[in-house]
Amino acid sequence: MRWLAFLIILFCTVHTKAQTYIAKIKTTEGNISVMLYDSTPKHRDNFIKLCNEKFYDSLLFHRVIKGFVAQGGDPVSKSCADTFTLGDGDLEYTIPAEFITSYYHKRGAFAQARDDRPDMASSACQFYIVQGKVSNDSIIEKAYKRNNYEQPANHEKVYRKTGGIPHLDMRYTVYGEVISGMNVVDKICATATNSKDRPLKNIRIKTIIIKKQ
Repeated sequence: MRWLAFLIILFCTVHTKAQTYIAKIKTTEGNISVMLYDSTPKHRDNFIKLCNEKFYDSLLFHRVIKGFVAQGGDPVSKSCADTFTLGDGDLEYTIPAEFITSYYHKRGAFAQARDDRPDMASSACQFYIVQGKVSNDSIIEKAYKRNNYEQPANHEKVYRKTGGIPHLDMRYTVYGEVISGMNVVDKICATATNSKDRPLKNIRIKTIIIKKQ
């Protein structure tokens, strides 16, 4: 039994930590490093492809909600008026959902946005980083009812201690997590916004560099 427990712990550690690629997101507010999950290869490979093509260079974090997310990747945001409402820009394909129960919307989760699609396929290019907030009984109970999905006990513990967005779990694909630069995410999320959640000052992605570990 001890060996079995050890193997389970080892598998979980390898599954969540031994990943191949790191994305360094250089922004006008500082740098954010994201570890991309190998177990979500469709999302990982698509993101890497776009980064290597310099698709994200000069795009904005166009949707920022304190206690929730910082979202970027709308291609229209590269050159639009400061008053333009962003969020509808995309590429001409979607990415099939890759829901894995061990990947959830904890603080620092890296996930893909999507339209209100029945197949829950993701946007080709828009992503978000979770800032989130600490959950209480009411928030967790509402998330259970909304998703018809009961959180694993270890996830619930994280939501209660450091925060996240539990009601998004198993609805949007999480395919990475921030490993450094959450202070930058917090700074972005603290930015003043208009009524459409667009920052009043432009926060740009300078470039995203992919490194193989």
